[in-house]
Amino acid sequence: MCWVGTASGDWGVVAVAQDFRRVADQVAAEIAAGRLRPGDRLPTQRAFARSRRIANSTAIRVYGELVRRGLAVGEVGRGTFVRAAPPSPGHALAEEPAATGAPAATGSPTARPTVNLELNYPVAEGQSQLMAQSLAGLLRPDVLEAATRPAAADGTPEAREAAASLVARGGWRPDAGQLLFAGNGRQAIAAAIASFVRPGGRLGVEALTYPLVKAVAERLGVSLVAIAADGDGLCPEALYAAHRSAPLSAVYVQPTLHNPTSVTMSEERRAELAEACAHLGIGAVEDTTWAFLAAEAPAPLAAHAPARTVVVDSLSKRLAPGLTTGFLVAPTARTGLLADALRSGAWTAARFNLEAATRWITDGTVATVTAAKRADTAARHRLVQRHLGGFRIRTDPRAYYCWWELPAPWRTDTFVAAAAAHGIAITPGQAFAVPPHTAADAVRIGLASPPREVLSYALGTLAELAAQGPPGGP
Repeated sequence: MCWVGTASGDWGVVAVAQDFRRVADQVAAEIAAGRLRPGDRLPTQRAFARSRRIANSTAIRVYGELVRRGLAVGEVGRGTFVRAAPPSPGHALAEEPAATGAPAATGSPTARPTVNLELNYPVAEGQSQLMAQSLAGLLRPDVLEAATRPAAADGTPEAREAAASLVARGGWRPDAGQLLFAGNGRQAIAAAIASFVRPGGRLGVEALTYPLVKAVAERLGVSLVAIAADGDGLCPEALYAAHRSAPLSAVYVQPTLHNPTSVTMSEERRAELAEACAHLGIGAVEDTTWAFLAAEAPAPLAAHAPARTVVVDSLSKRLAPGLTTGFLVAPTARTGLLADALRSGAWTAARFNLEAATRWITDGTVATVTAAKRADTAARHRLVQRHLGGFRIRTDPRAYYCWWELPAPWRTDTFVAAAAAHGIAITPGQAFAVPPHTAADAVRIGLASPPREVLSYALGTLAELAAQGPPGGP
């Protein structure tokens, strides 16, 4: 930062951040104007710094800002590439594909449809109408007055009962008194981790994990430890080994429809993991955000380790991305710690959101939308089989994503860039990897956001790219 004097004689701070954002704006304008096209490789950060007459540290921040905006993609040591511009909010496409399902015939990259297979927000047909009907009673002045009052971390008795019924599965149902509420699922995860792991502590996670957990851990000053997993999920033996190396405070897991691999742990593995946590004296943060898609999944880890497990969930995938009320099921002895974490982080849920969520759960809206989304995943997986059946795909027909191990000689960065040149955004596998673990040359394909016909076009295009191989060969 630079300290400067103001006209009034006061001293203020001018952040270097303004400089790197200004340069990022210039690059964004070049992309929008077509001077930089999807798939183009950007200069090395050092060369970029020289050409723009900025510091190397500023160039690093510029590239980070471009990645954050969705305008570039890359991996350390491999280069940074311009990617397809992200779609406008609320739309899977920047423009509709031609009636045949093929790209527009101009041959220009800017004329191709932009299909975002990174975002993964399922929306069932007619769900907005259902939700609107539920909210009609909430608009009465007396009801609305109560709904706009502040809410504590434990919400209301009605919200606790509704949430307890929502997260129940496999014969397990928490006591309503165990329920706490966050503004969204991400905040629920952050609060749960903060309640178990002090700054400087260690949190075990699957070697491939939800990228948000990496960001949360960094902000909390928590070190992530990659734990090996197999076809049945996180390996208890690997958890023991990691703890022997240096003590862990807790482990974060997604036992049902793990994102990105879609693995669902067996009941036996859940019991083994619960036993390992008890033996090591550590807690568990169980993320069940996508578990609603698996109607027949085993009971959660919390059923095997109720005194050590905090379950986190939310409404964003069940209903709509903007409806982000988060739920936490806390062991009785930890409700106070978790409530403190929610309050200190300003992560408690708004009372109006709780009232709306309670109505959607109790009147059957959530159940109806959930059933529609379960049917939708099956239809989308038929498209996956049609287009990608000949490739190494790891998925579950109940999941809204799949993990694609790319055929040689493709590398992740070049395939992501090639997809971007065709107007298709996909997530590089390294985004999920926890160092020192590295993902193989793989990508995650999100299946939920675009209409099915657009998804079919995108998957077909990606299959053709994979079969052709990278330009110029290996």
